[in-house]
Amino acid sequence: MFSFLICIAALVLGYFIYGRVVEKIFGPDPARLTPAVAMEDGVDYVPMPAWKVFMIQFLNIAGTGPIFGAIMGAKFGPACYLWIVLGSIFAGGVHDYLSGMLSMRNKGATLPEMIGRELRWGSRGVIIVFTTIVLLMVGTVFVYSPALILGDIAGDGSSRAILIWAIVILGYYIIATLLPVDKIIGKIYPVFAIALLFMAVSLMVCLFIKWPSIPEFWDGLQNRAPSVGVKGQSIFPCLFITVACGAISGFHGTQSPIMARCLKNEKMGRPIFYGAMIVEGIVALIWAAVSSYFFFDGGMAECGLQSASAPQVVTAVSKHWLGIVGSILAVLGVVAAPITSGDTALRGARLNIADFLHLKQDKIGSRLAVSLPIFIAVGLLLWFNVANEDGFNIIWRYFGLSNQLLATFFLGTATVWLARKYHGGWQFLIAGIPAVFMFSVCMTFICVDKTCLGINAGYTPFFGVLWAALAIVQLAAWLIYEKKKNNGPKEI
Repeated sequence: MFSFLICIAALVLGYFIYGRVVEKIFGPDPARLTPAVAMEDGVDYVPMPAWKVFMIQFLNIAGTGPIFGAIMGAKFGPACYLWIVLGSIFAGGVHDYLSGMLSMRNKGATLPEMIGRELRWGSRGVIIVFTTIVLLMVGTVFVYSPALILGDIAGDGSSRAILIWAIVILGYYIIATLLPVDKIIGKIYPVFAIALLFMAVSLMVCLFIKWPSIPEFWDGLQNRAPSVGVKGQSIFPCLFITVACGAISGFHGTQSPIMARCLKNEKMGRPIFYGAMIVEGIVALIWAAVSSYFFFDGGMAECGLQSASAPQVVTAVSKHWLGIVGSILAVLGVVAAPITSGDTALRGARLNIADFLHLKQDKIGSRLAVSLPIFIAVGLLLWFNVANEDGFNIIWRYFGLSNQLLATFFLGTATVWLARKYHGGWQFLIAGIPAVFMFSVCMTFICVDKTCLGINAGYTPFFGVLWAALAIVQLAAWLIYEKKKNNGPKEI
């Protein structure tokens, strides 16, 4: 528990100390008109109160990511805490803040627009395809996973019941994707965000009351996964793919532009974008600690389970620790949270395509024209999930990897932008160092994980160093090229 408390304090201090460093390097201008004010259209560009924007941003980026990822990551031991803290402060917070602020500086530009503007060389077209595929997978996963749960709770658990709930949820997605951002998202998301936060705080109080004997840093950072039935996964790179949303996630970069179109002042960027990531890290840390008790200190026996998946852990712990209210909040956390990430994922896909094709979205007809192929694609992926016994796991695995690759792409973009802004000064390192690390993580995972190339895991250290070195060489070559051209940052 002492390691848990140290990590909570570190996250709070990280927001006030390193968050200010990142903010100062970017240089927000409170006098500058934001897209929400200058381009208000009543659909996507809608000025909203900062507290509401924060709640929506938090729920958009959270979903079940900081819950499920932290539960699975806790099996690795205290190393999970360390990654959540360092990842949130030095990688995820930087990623989310810069993606939101660069979007605000560029008329609410989507992620592919920002990456294409900075990296050039045909990257815009590649990234628009890549991010749209990621968003479609997010939408599909976050239709199917709550449909599975609802099919058991309010059905007989059959494929037919799951399919019915999937159709209902997809129907909601269609409405939320087409309507103005303040009509549904702006009204119900803050309520769900409050429920998710209340659930996390309640569990933290229970941790203080129980004060369980969970693994501490000084007990060693070795991989503890084999002791809880997970074999063949190493801390590097598997932990850094497993715990994504609680530390860094490329999906966040697709959501930040949605709220960048609703902020009325650039000075609110740090509490909204960086702050939401830190709060998500705290939620992930709470669930990692709860899960450590569940896996390593008798929690499974207390809840009457021999083994459990992440959703089962959430439900069992909530029921036994929080009673009826906890059960209700568990349903909100496990069902409503992915739904509220799924609908904004499809909204983000619509904005990506519309921006790429330069199509205005002020009319319902134009929004429907862009959205229809998206809904058809999600429907086909849902059919694949239902028809294929392992379909969900297949999509989820590749979503996890592509999610972190997307984060790497944007961190590289932010590195180039900062290098241009400061003409090669040291400031680019705040994005450059996490970009190199995440590139090494993703490429090493592709090499050694059995779902990808499956090369002998004994070569993991070699691949880790190799890919990091290649990333540094590539980044150095790019920075030298840009310095010779002496280009300033591309900013409208």
